[in-house]
Amino acid sequence: MTLTANKNILRWTIIIVSFIIISLILWNTYIFFQNFKQEERIKMQNWSKAQKEITKTTNLDGDIGELPLEILRSNSSTPMILLDAKGNVTSSNNIDEEKIQDPEYAKKLIEQFKKENQPIEIKYKDKIFSTLYYGNSPLLNKLKYYPMALLLIIFLFIAVAYFFYRSAKNAEQNKLWTGMAKETAHQIGTPLSSLVGWTEILRSENVNPDYIKEIEKDVNRLQTITERFSKIGSVPTLKKTDIVQETLDSYDYLKARSSKLIDFEITTPHANIFVNLNAQLYSWTIENLVKNAIDAMKGKGELKIAIVEDGKYVKVTISDSGKGIPKHQFNKIFEPGFTSKKRGWGLGLSLSKRIIEDYHKGKIKVLQSEIGKGTTMLISLKLV
Repeated sequence: MTLTANKNILRWTIIIVSFIIISLILWNTYIFFQNFKQEERIKMQNWSKAQKEITKTTNLDGDIGELPLEILRSNSSTPMILLDAKGNVTSSNNIDEEKIQDPEYAKKLIEQFKKENQPIEIKYKDKIFSTLYYGNSPLLNKLKYYPMALLLIIFLFIAVAYFFYRSAKNAEQNKLWTGMAKETAHQIGTPLSSLVGWTEILRSENVNPDYIKEIEKDVNRLQTITERFSKIGSVPTLKKTDIVQETLDSYDYLKARSSKLIDFEITTPHANIFVNLNAQLYSWTIENLVKNAIDAMKGKGELKIAIVEDGKYVKVTISDSGKGIPKHQFNKIFEPGFTSKKRGWGLGLSLSKRIIEDYHKGKIKVLQSEIGKGTTMLISLKLV
């Protein structure tokens, strides 16, 4: 408990410190941006003063000093447009000379500059003789997007860390489930061996053979379940197998042990259909789908299984007349832990998806479903 509490404290400490650091970086970036913007305005104000000095000197027929000219020439980055009192463009700097000749382009550019910076009026003897419009320099524009780029990098970093954490947690949970499954298989093995022995004793006592036959079926079923659990966490062996016969075996077993109110029906081709299959895991998938169908029908209705050879694939469909599945849940039902039942772990369809798609390289999906009318599930496997 203490270790968990310490981990939570450490996690929240890291989150809070990271938030503070990010906030400080963004705030300093904002302050730097504003300072840089102010520096550019001072530069433009000096430029306008130099322009005023040149105008004054020109009107007095005096010599133009070197300093005003140097200030005018020093602007090599900030785009600017100078308008006279009548609104005509008298000069521009750091703007395409051909484009600025277009009045519409110049008008749009002036409107853009007005949004970016307050225009500077150049006065002489209390009379406005020109107005300076200027925009942000390329460096300032890049700096403006820096906080967004920084936030994007931080977001990506958090996303990577989150997915790494989730992957590590899922791997840990998978190890736990694998260990539990193998331990369960081990624990079942001992009483199962005892049941086999008791079956032989009953046979020697001349018990009705039909009873012994049914007991042996259930013992064999328990052995199959034990093999299933023992295979969790390891790559199963696939063998060339007749999928028609394997489906029929699972169908017969489930039909005999299901409610008599379920109307079972199976349609299969007369010829064998061979696929690379692990019989125990495939029968587990059929069992999961059939039991889900029976639950959806609340123990009463029609259940149909059909096997069809389609080109390079064999398709197995399981249809029921149950309550149906909403379309937005077609993919969600295969997620671990998802269940619409009051009881259940929500692992049946997740295991089925893993068996068919990860181990057998096939496909399993909801083929069609209608609320109140039923659902059809589809399994597709490649022929050999």
